[in-house]
Amino acid sequence: MYKLISSLLFLFDAEVIHEFSTKLIKNFSLIPFSSFIIKKCYQVSDKSLEKELFGIKFKNPVGLAAGFDKNAEYYNEFSNFGFGFIEIGTVTPMPQPGNPKKRIFRLVENKSMINRLGFNNKGLEEIANNLKKERDIIVGANIGKNFFTDNEEGYKDYLKCLSGLHDYVDYFAVNISSPNTKDLRELHNKDLLKPLLQKLMEYNQRKDKRKPILLKISPDLTNNQLNDIISIVLDLKIDGVIATNTSISREGVTSVYKNEEGGLSGKLLNKKSNNIIRYLRKNLDKDFPIIGVGGIMDPEDAIEKINCGADLIQLYTGFIYQGPSLIKKINKLLLK
Repeated sequence: MYKLISSLLFLFDAEVIHEFSTKLIKNFSLIPFSSFIIKKCYQVSDKSLEKELFGIKFKNPVGLAAGFDKNAEYYNEFSNFGFGFIEIGTVTPMPQPGNPKKRIFRLVENKSMINRLGFNNKGLEEIANNLKKERDIIVGANIGKNFFTDNEEGYKDYLKCLSGLHDYVDYFAVNISSPNTKDLRELHNKDLLKPLLQKLMEYNQRKDKRKPILLKISPDLTNNQLNDIISIVLDLKIDGVIATNTSISREGVTSVYKNEEGGLSGKLLNKKSNNIIRYLRKNLDKDFPIIGVGGIMDPEDAIEKINCGADLIQLYTGFIYQGPSLIKKINKLLLK
């Protein structure tokens, strides 16, 4: 059924369909008993799926990656599909429109996508307000800086997001790895990254209840860059790493959109993401938390990513191509 529906939806602009679909799901959930029916169809409940990391108990290891619910408007509705956690954002202090449209491209023949959204979001104040709703799902906030903020001043934007959302989310993901905000990836440089993370950790320690802080990294890093990051996260006691964001590589792309600027996600990202996860797991403590994301298109991809060293996983492009049944299939396979 989803294959038929998606073939029709894919005839239209990806961003238009995303907005249409999320609003449709929201409105459908208002129908009496609809949420109950969706949960019955997709959720898998089993104690053996539970995972505890950085003091948080996840009901299953399958999460929704940042970028799908940018403004924290749909996390309760998406939780009905069986996700163990939802990551909202990326959130910036001030609202911003992102990059000019058209900015999302489906590479159907490659089961991948290219996006150059550019942290489009409604800003910290509105998103914080959206997070005040009751929920029974773990929600993390992916935070970034506004496009007009220089990297040297970037820590101020991250601090604003950390402080403004601290009471409303369960963990934070520090996004320094989107390829769609000018010069953002320069923050991987140890001379910029360490003071940024240090300021966030210092603020966090002053709170009565600290929240886990994770670092979301690029798949395009060299081993030397990874070594620097490993050294920093261990030195500052960062709670975990999310590996990885989208790639600027076009290896394997055969689509007519191969020359479009932006980050590559989906099947063609899988190998690069897995290589990063393997390297991290090899060079970090066996208990250091890693969330694996990038190219999970079927249940077997999810198992592979976990075998590479991921404790939790996140879906984005696979959720678009395969639909909500993918979450259930992954959890079912994990139980075998």
